[in-house]
Amino acid sequence: MTPSRPAAVAAIDCGTNTIKLLIRSGGEQPHDLVREARMVRLGQDVDRTGRLAEQALARTFAAVDEYAALIGEFGAERVRFCATSATRDAANAEVFRHGVRERLGVEPEVIGGEAEAALAFAGAVRGLRTTPDWPVLVLDVGGGSTELVLGDAPDRGGVRAAHSMQIGSVRLHERHVADDPPTPEQVAAVVADIDAALDACPVDPTGAGTVVGVAGTVTTLVAGVLDLPAYDREAIDQSVLGASDVHDLTMRLVAMPRAERLALPWLHPGRADVIDAGALIVDRVLARSGAASMLVSESDILDGIAWSLAR
Repeated sequence: MTPSRPAAVAAIDCGTNTIKLLIRSGGEQPHDLVREARMVRLGQDVDRTGRLAEQALARTFAAVDEYAALIGEFGAERVRFCATSATRDAANAEVFRHGVRERLGVEPEVIGGEAEAALAFAGAVRGLRTTPDWPVLVLDVGGGSTELVLGDAPDRGGVRAAHSMQIGSVRLHERHVADDPPTPEQVAAVVADIDAALDACPVDPTGAGTVVGVAGTVTTLVAGVLDLPAYDREAIDQSVLGASDVHDLTMRLVAMPRAERLALPWLHPGRADVIDAGALIVDRVLARSGAASMLVSESDILDGIAWSLAR
């Protein structure tokens, strides 16, 4: 009699700009079966209106329908759907939750900033292929929020301090950038919000032995520094970026009109408008940390959610 195969698990991370799916096999040596991402901009205008836009909900539900089909195809028996910044802030979040329940049969978890930070740390640290200098500062830049997590190796206590700041690529771009490219005054306004958030952040970036950057803004900057002919996950994962290279690329992107950004082969069109604010967040955090470089991991909160299902 052939032994049954351990059931797969499915993790979904629904952020302000992107919704991602990871289906991972079960067993003692799990491996990724599916890894997908869709740019849906769920957080469109949430900072201004306080509500999820109908068009944004439609885009997101279309992606959830795709993911539901994949989950069924691969027989994932445990599903965890985590929603982050945009749905924390929206007055009509129940419409979103109801739509997800209808399509997936699971209750979406609208997780708080601290839980989001802890999942991002777990995913990033487990994904490292070299031993970092501890403690590690994980930097996770999203569309609506940015998480800073300082922590030790899991066998030495894990997370020391975590904080979610209400600054993100979509939020700050929509709040301050009205011109293409942004004016110096608009850039200064974005930087002022970033610096104010860092001033109030209880996580001290200078305490890190290694800075680990995760998620789409960071990995896009790697692709840009490496000047890749297309986005390449394998080339990006575990890269080390010099802080000066991040700063130089940030200044170039901020000065570019959107049409020029769209012509960059390594930049997803869904990030072309908001990469200015996202890159500025990464640049300012690195400057505040004093680190000469940043280690980049393609493993992030999505992997943290998957690991939580496998425990």
